[in-house]
Amino acid sequence: MKVTAMIAAQSIVLASRPDGQPTAGNFRLETIQLPDPSAGQILVRVIWLSLDPYMRGRMDAAKSYAAPVDIDGIMEGGAVAEVISSRNPAFSTGQIVVGQFGWTSHAISDGAGVMVVDPAIAPISTALGVLGMPGITAWVGLNDILKAKAGETMVISAATGAVGGLAGQLAKARGCRVIGVAGGAEKCDFAVRELGLDACLDHRAHDAKSLAGALKQAAPDGVDGYFDNVGGKTLAAALTRMNTHGRIAVCGAISWYSGQGLDTAQPLPAVWRNILTRRLRVQGFIIFDHFHRFPEFIKDVAPMVSAGQIVFRESIAEGLENAPAAFMSMLKGGNFGKQLVRVGADPSHSK
Repeated sequence: MKVTAMIAAQSIVLASRPDGQPTAGNFRLETIQLPDPSAGQILVRVIWLSLDPYMRGRMDAAKSYAAPVDIDGIMEGGAVAEVISSRNPAFSTGQIVVGQFGWTSHAISDGAGVMVVDPAIAPISTALGVLGMPGITAWVGLNDILKAKAGETMVISAATGAVGGLAGQLAKARGCRVIGVAGGAEKCDFAVRELGLDACLDHRAHDAKSLAGALKQAAPDGVDGYFDNVGGKTLAAALTRMNTHGRIAVCGAISWYSGQGLDTAQPLPAVWRNILTRRLRVQGFIIFDHFHRFPEFIKDVAPMVSAGQIVFRESIAEGLENAPAAFMSMLKGGNFGKQLVRVGADPSHSK
Protein backbone atom coordinates (compact mmCIF):
# COMPACT_ATOMS: atom_id res chain seq x y z
CA MET A 1 0.00 0.00 0.00
CA LYS A 2 1.31 3.48 -0.94
CA VAL A 3 2.29 5.71 1.96
CA THR A 4 1.04 9.26 1.39
CA ALA A 5 3.61 12.00 1.97
CA MET A 6 2.44 14.95 4.02
CA ILE A 7 3.49 18.57 3.60
CA ALA A 8 3.29 20.91 6.59
CA ALA A 9 1.60 24.04 5.23
CA GLN A 10 1.68 27.25 7.22
CA SER A 11 -1.68 29.03 6.99
CA ILE A 12 -3.31 32.16 8.41
CA VAL A 13 -6.86 31.40 9.58
CA LEU A 14 -9.68 33.67 10.73
CA ALA A 15 -9.66 33.30 14.53
CA SER A 16 -12.59 35.67 15.17
CA ARG A 17 -14.69 38.25 13.37
CA PRO A 18 -13.54 41.86 13.81
CA ASP A 19 -15.59 44.55 15.50
CA GLY A 20 -14.54 47.60 13.51
CA GLN A 21 -10.91 47.65 12.42
CA PRO A 22 -9.29 44.17 12.34
CA THR A 23 -6.76 43.41 15.04
CA ALA A 24 -3.97 40.84 15.33
CA GLY A 25 -6.28 38.75 17.50
CA ASN A 26 -8.61 38.15 14.56
CA PHE A 27 -5.91 36.02 12.90
CA ARG A 28 -4.04 32.85 13.85
CA LEU A 29 -1.05 31.11 12.26
CA GLU A 30 -1.54 27.35 12.02
CA THR A 31 0.27 24.36 10.58
CA ILE A 32 -1.95 22.22 8.35
CA GLN A 33 -0.88 18.83 7.01
CA LEU A 34 -1.50 18.40 3.27
CA PRO A 35 -1.38 14.99 1.52
CA ASP A 36 -0.20 14.27 -2.00
CA PRO A 37 -2.70 15.50 -4.63
CA SER A 38 -5.39 13.07 -5.74
CA ALA A 39 -6.39 12.42 -9.35
CA GLY A 40 -7.24 15.75 -11.04
CA GLN A 41 -5.50 17.83 -8.38
CA ILE A 42 -2.31 19.89 -8.13
CA LEU A 43 -0.13 20.75 -5.13
CA VAL A 44 1.34 24.24 -5.22
CA ARG A 45 3.94 26.21 -3.29
CA VAL A 46 2.82 29.80 -2.81
CA ILE A 47 5.33 32.47 -3.81
CA TRP A 48 3.36 35.73 -3.75
CA LEU A 49 0.16 36.45 -1.80
CA SER A 50 -2.13 39.32 -2.73
CA LEU A 51 -3.71 41.50 -0.04
CA ASP A 52 -6.81 43.38 -1.19
CA PRO A 53 -9.42 45.61 0.50
CA TYR A 54 -12.30 43.26 -0.40
CA MET A 55 -10.89 40.73 2.08
CA ARG A 56 -12.11 42.92 4.95
CA GLY A 57 -15.71 42.22 3.89
CA ARG A 58 -15.05 38.48 3.82
CA MET A 59 -14.14 38.62 7.51
CA ASP A 60 -17.71 39.62 8.39
CA ALA A 61 -20.68 37.27 8.52
CA ALA A 62 -23.02 39.73 6.78
CA LYS A 63 -24.56 38.65 3.50
CA SER A 64 -22.63 39.91 0.50
CA TYR A 65 -21.82 38.99 -3.09
CA ALA A 66 -19.61 36.15 -1.85
CA ALA A 67 -19.63 33.86 1.18
CA PRO A 68 -17.64 34.97 4.24
CA VAL A 69 -14.56 33.17 5.45
CA ASP A 70 -15.54 30.63 8.10
CA ILE A 71 -14.18 30.95 11.62
CA ASP A 72 -11.01 28.78 11.71
CA GLY A 73 -11.02 28.83 7.90
CA ILE A 74 -8.00 29.90 5.86
CA MET A 75 -8.18 33.57 4.88
CA GLU A 76 -9.17 33.93 1.24
CA GLY A 77 -6.80 35.48 -1.25
CA GLY A 78 -5.25 35.28 -4.68
CA ALA A 79 -1.70 33.98 -4.95
CA VAL A 80 1.00 33.19 -7.48
CA ALA A 81 2.46 29.73 -6.90
CA GLU A 82 4.68 27.03 -8.33
CA VAL A 83 3.21 23.63 -9.15
CA ILE A 84 5.30 21.10 -7.19
CA SER A 85 3.15 18.03 -7.89
CA SER A 86 0.45 17.48 -10.49
CA ARG A 87 -2.11 14.82 -11.21
CA ASN A 88 -4.07 17.18 -13.44
CA PRO A 89 -3.20 16.96 -17.17
CA ALA A 90 -3.74 20.71 -17.61
CA PHE A 91 -0.76 21.55 -15.36
CA SER A 92 2.87 20.46 -15.19
CA THR A 93 5.32 20.39 -12.32
CA GLY A 94 7.38 23.58 -12.30
CA GLN A 95 4.74 25.76 -13.93
CA ILE A 96 3.91 29.13 -12.37
CA VAL A 97 0.19 29.59 -11.82
CA VAL A 98 -2.21 32.11 -10.26
CA GLY A 99 -5.35 31.19 -8.35
CA GLN A 100 -7.35 31.67 -5.16
CA PHE A 101 -5.04 29.59 -2.98
CA GLY A 102 -5.48 31.68 0.17
CA TRP A 103 -3.17 32.90 2.93
CA THR A 104 -1.04 29.78 3.01
CA SER A 105 2.37 28.43 2.08
CA HIS A 106 1.03 25.40 0.18
CA ALA A 107 -2.36 24.43 -1.23
CA ILE A 108 -4.14 21.66 -3.09
CA SER A 109 -6.42 22.64 -5.97
CA ASP A 110 -8.55 20.90 -8.57
CA GLY A 111 -7.43 23.54 -11.08
CA ALA A 112 -10.73 25.43 -11.22
CA GLY A 113 -10.01 29.11 -11.81
CA VAL A 114 -6.25 28.50 -11.94
CA MET A 115 -4.31 30.07 -14.83
CA VAL A 116 -0.75 29.56 -16.03
CA VAL A 117 1.51 32.62 -15.74
CA ASP A 118 4.14 33.38 -18.38
CA PRO A 119 7.26 34.75 -16.61
CA ALA A 120 8.54 36.08 -19.94
CA ILE A 121 5.84 38.79 -20.09
CA ALA A 122 6.52 40.51 -16.78
CA PRO A 123 7.54 39.68 -13.20
CA ILE A 124 5.20 36.96 -11.97
CA SER A 125 4.01 39.16 -9.10
CA THR A 126 2.19 41.31 -11.68
CA ALA A 127 -0.33 38.47 -12.09
CA LEU A 128 -1.72 39.73 -8.77
CA GLY A 129 -1.51 43.41 -9.67
CA VAL A 130 -1.28 45.30 -12.92
CA LEU A 131 -1.87 42.13 -14.98
CA GLY A 132 -4.23 40.49 -12.50
CA MET A 133 -7.48 41.18 -10.69
CA PRO A 134 -6.68 44.83 -9.86
CA GLY A 135 -5.57 45.44 -13.44
CA ILE A 136 -8.69 44.11 -15.08
CA THR A 137 -10.75 46.00 -12.50
CA ALA A 138 -9.14 49.26 -13.62
CA TRP A 139 -9.56 48.37 -17.30
CA VAL A 140 -13.21 47.35 -17.02
CA GLY A 141 -14.07 50.30 -14.80
CA LEU A 142 -12.56 52.79 -17.22
CA ASN A 143 -13.72 51.20 -20.48
CA ASP A 144 -17.03 49.48 -19.71
CA ILE A 145 -18.41 51.45 -16.77
CA LEU A 146 -17.10 55.00 -17.24
CA LYS A 147 -16.72 54.72 -21.03
CA ALA A 148 -13.98 57.34 -20.87
CA LYS A 149 -13.46 59.43 -23.99
CA ALA A 150 -10.67 61.72 -25.14
CA GLY A 151 -11.06 65.26 -23.87
CA GLU A 152 -13.06 64.29 -20.77
CA THR A 153 -12.03 64.88 -17.18
CA MET A 154 -11.66 61.79 -15.00
CA VAL A 155 -11.11 61.72 -11.24
CA ILE A 156 -9.47 58.60 -9.77
CA SER A 157 -9.50 58.00 -6.02
CA ALA A 158 -6.76 55.88 -4.40
CA ALA A 159 -4.82 57.01 -7.45
CA THR A 160 -1.56 55.27 -6.58
CA GLY A 161 -3.16 51.99 -5.49
CA ALA A 162 -3.25 48.76 -7.45
CA VAL A 163 -6.49 49.67 -9.24
CA GLY A 164 -6.26 53.46 -9.33
CA GLY A 165 -2.65 53.51 -10.51
CA LEU A 166 -3.52 51.68 -13.72
CA ALA A 167 -6.90 53.37 -14.21
CA GLY A 168 -5.24 56.80 -14.24
CA GLN A 169 -2.58 55.77 -16.75
CA LEU A 170 -5.12 54.16 -19.05
CA ALA A 171 -7.26 57.29 -18.89
CA LYS A 172 -4.26 59.42 -19.84
CA ALA A 173 -3.52 57.08 -22.74
CA ARG A 174 -7.12 57.57 -23.81
CA GLY A 175 -6.56 61.34 -24.00
CA CYS A 176 -8.39 62.33 -20.82
CA ARG A 177 -7.49 64.98 -18.28
CA VAL A 178 -6.90 62.96 -15.11
CA ILE A 179 -7.02 64.16 -11.53
CA GLY A 180 -5.96 61.74 -8.83
CA VAL A 181 -6.75 61.73 -5.13
CA ALA A 182 -4.30 59.99 -2.80
CA GLY A 183 -3.14 60.00 0.82
CA GLY A 184 0.02 62.01 1.38
CA ALA A 185 2.33 64.33 -0.52
CA GLU A 186 4.68 61.50 -1.54
CA LYS A 187 1.90 59.55 -3.22
CA CYS A 188 0.57 62.65 -4.96
CA ASP A 189 4.04 63.52 -6.26
CA PHE A 190 4.37 59.96 -7.60
CA ALA A 191 0.95 60.20 -9.29
CA VAL A 192 1.95 63.31 -11.21
CA ARG A 193 5.65 62.67 -11.79
CA GLU A 194 5.64 58.91 -12.47
CA LEU A 195 2.07 58.04 -13.48
CA GLY A 196 1.64 61.16 -15.59
CA LEU A 197 -1.58 62.46 -14.04
CA ASP A 198 -2.44 66.11 -14.58
CA ALA A 199 -2.96 66.78 -10.88
CA CYS A 200 -3.31 64.92 -7.59
CA LEU A 201 -5.04 66.04 -4.40
CA ASP A 202 -3.85 64.94 -0.97
CA HIS A 203 -7.01 63.99 0.90
CA ARG A 204 -5.09 63.93 4.19
CA ALA A 205 -4.49 67.67 3.85
CA HIS A 206 -8.20 68.47 3.54
CA ASP A 207 -11.50 68.11 5.30
CA ALA A 208 -14.57 67.37 3.19
CA LYS A 209 -15.27 71.04 2.43
CA SER A 210 -11.74 72.05 1.49
CA LEU A 211 -11.27 68.89 -0.61
CA ALA A 212 -14.31 69.94 -2.65
CA GLY A 213 -12.74 73.38 -3.07
CA ALA A 214 -9.43 71.90 -4.19
CA LEU A 215 -11.22 69.70 -6.71
CA LYS A 216 -13.06 72.74 -8.06
CA GLN A 217 -9.72 74.41 -8.71
CA ALA A 218 -8.26 71.29 -10.32
CA ALA A 219 -11.38 70.67 -12.46
CA PRO A 220 -12.83 74.10 -13.27
CA ASP A 221 -14.85 72.62 -16.13
CA GLY A 222 -16.31 69.87 -13.97
CA VAL A 223 -15.85 66.10 -13.86
CA ASP A 224 -17.18 63.69 -16.49
CA GLY A 225 -16.20 60.42 -14.81
CA TYR A 226 -15.31 59.44 -11.27
CA PHE A 227 -13.65 56.10 -10.44
CA ASP A 228 -14.55 55.56 -6.79
CA ASN A 229 -12.38 53.20 -4.76
CA VAL A 230 -12.87 54.79 -1.34
CA GLY A 231 -16.24 56.45 -0.68
CA GLY A 232 -15.98 58.95 2.19
CA LYS A 233 -15.13 62.61 1.72
CA THR A 234 -13.57 61.98 -1.71
CA LEU A 235 -16.91 60.77 -3.03
CA ALA A 236 -18.66 63.75 -1.42
CA ALA A 237 -16.22 66.12 -3.11
CA ALA A 238 -16.57 64.44 -6.51
CA LEU A 239 -20.37 64.67 -6.36
CA THR A 240 -20.14 68.46 -6.10
CA ARG A 241 -18.15 68.65 -9.35
CA MET A 242 -19.90 66.09 -11.55
CA ASN A 243 -21.06 67.40 -14.91
CA THR A 244 -24.57 66.76 -16.18
CA HIS A 245 -24.79 63.16 -17.45
CA GLY A 246 -21.53 62.31 -15.69
CA ARG A 247 -20.69 58.72 -14.75
CA ILE A 248 -19.52 57.21 -11.47
CA ALA A 249 -17.98 53.73 -11.29
CA VAL A 250 -18.38 52.37 -7.75
CA CYS A 251 -15.51 49.94 -7.26
CA GLY A 252 -14.89 50.16 -3.52
CA ALA A 253 -15.55 52.07 -0.30
CA ILE A 254 -12.50 51.33 1.83
CA SER A 255 -13.01 54.40 4.01
CA TRP A 256 -16.18 52.79 5.40
CA TYR A 257 -15.23 49.08 5.41
CA SER A 258 -14.59 48.85 9.13
CA GLY A 259 -17.45 51.13 10.14
CA GLN A 260 -15.42 54.30 10.58
CA GLY A 261 -16.62 57.60 9.12
CA LEU A 262 -20.25 56.57 8.87
CA ASP A 263 -21.40 59.29 11.28
CA THR A 264 -19.85 62.02 9.10
CA ALA A 265 -20.88 60.60 5.73
CA GLN A 266 -22.87 62.83 3.41
CA PRO A 267 -26.61 62.31 4.03
CA LEU A 268 -28.34 60.08 1.49
CA PRO A 269 -30.87 62.79 0.46
CA ALA A 270 -27.99 65.09 -0.57
CA VAL A 271 -26.34 62.27 -2.55
CA TRP A 272 -29.62 61.33 -4.20
CA ARG A 273 -30.37 64.95 -5.13
CA ASN A 274 -26.99 65.29 -6.83
CA ILE A 275 -27.60 62.10 -8.79
CA LEU A 276 -31.05 63.32 -9.82
CA THR A 277 -30.33 66.94 -10.71
CA ARG A 278 -27.09 66.16 -12.55
CA ARG A 279 -28.66 63.10 -14.24
CA LEU A 280 -25.73 60.94 -13.20
CA ARG A 281 -25.23 57.31 -14.09
CA VAL A 282 -23.89 55.50 -11.00
CA GLN A 283 -22.94 51.85 -11.40
CA GLY A 284 -21.44 49.51 -8.90
CA PHE A 285 -19.42 46.64 -10.30
CA ILE A 286 -17.79 43.48 -8.99
CA ILE A 287 -14.98 42.29 -11.22
CA PHE A 288 -15.95 38.62 -10.91
CA ASP A 289 -18.90 39.46 -13.20
CA HIS A 290 -16.50 40.65 -15.90
CA PHE A 291 -13.78 38.00 -16.08
CA HIS A 292 -14.94 37.00 -19.56
CA ARG A 293 -13.12 40.20 -20.60
CA PHE A 294 -9.78 38.95 -19.26
CA PRO A 295 -8.30 37.82 -22.62
CA GLU A 296 -9.07 41.21 -24.18
CA PHE A 297 -7.64 43.01 -21.14
CA ILE A 298 -4.39 41.02 -21.37
CA LYS A 299 -4.16 41.59 -25.11
CA ASP A 300 -4.50 45.34 -24.54
CA VAL A 301 -2.45 45.91 -21.39
CA ALA A 302 0.27 43.21 -21.31
CA PRO A 303 2.20 44.68 -24.27
CA MET A 304 2.15 48.09 -22.55
CA VAL A 305 3.56 46.56 -19.36
CA SER A 306 6.21 44.59 -21.26
CA ALA A 307 7.27 47.73 -23.13
CA GLY A 308 7.59 49.74 -19.91
CA GLN A 309 4.75 52.07 -20.89
CA ILE A 310 2.84 51.30 -17.69
CA VAL A 311 4.36 52.22 -14.34
CA PHE A 312 3.48 50.10 -11.34
CA ARG A 313 4.65 49.95 -7.76
CA GLU A 314 4.52 47.16 -5.18
CA SER A 315 4.59 47.18 -1.38
CA ILE A 316 6.11 43.90 -0.18
CA ALA A 317 5.81 42.32 3.25
CA GLU A 318 8.24 39.50 3.92
CA GLY A 319 6.87 36.22 5.26
CA LEU A 320 3.37 34.79 5.61
CA GLU A 321 3.39 35.50 9.35
CA ASN A 322 3.47 39.23 8.55
CA ALA A 323 0.39 39.13 6.32
CA PRO A 324 -2.06 40.25 9.04
CA ALA A 325 0.01 43.32 9.96
CA ALA A 326 0.44 44.24 6.29
CA PHE A 327 -3.29 43.80 5.71
CA MET A 328 -4.25 46.00 8.65
CA SER A 329 -1.80 48.67 7.50
CA MET A 330 -3.18 48.54 3.95
CA LEU A 331 -6.72 49.19 5.20
CA LYS A 332 -5.41 52.45 6.69
CA GLY A 333 -3.55 53.48 3.54
CA GLY A 334 -0.14 52.26 4.66
CA ASN A 335 0.69 50.59 1.34
CA PHE A 336 2.16 52.32 -1.71
CA GLY A 337 0.95 50.52 -4.82
CA LYS A 338 -0.03 46.85 -4.88
CA GLN A 339 0.26 45.17 -1.46
CA LEU A 340 1.96 41.77 -1.67
CA VAL A 341 3.40 39.25 0.74
CA ARG A 342 6.48 37.30 -0.33
CA VAL A 343 5.65 33.84 1.01
CA GLY A 344 8.36 31.81 -0.74
CA ALA A 345 11.32 32.06 -3.08
CA ASP A 346 10.57 33.37 -6.56
CA PRO A 347 12.35 31.17 -9.14
CA SER A 348 11.82 33.73 -11.90
CA HIS A 349 14.19 36.35 -10.43
CA SER A 350 16.66 36.76 -7.61
CA LYS A 351 15.10 39.78 -5.85
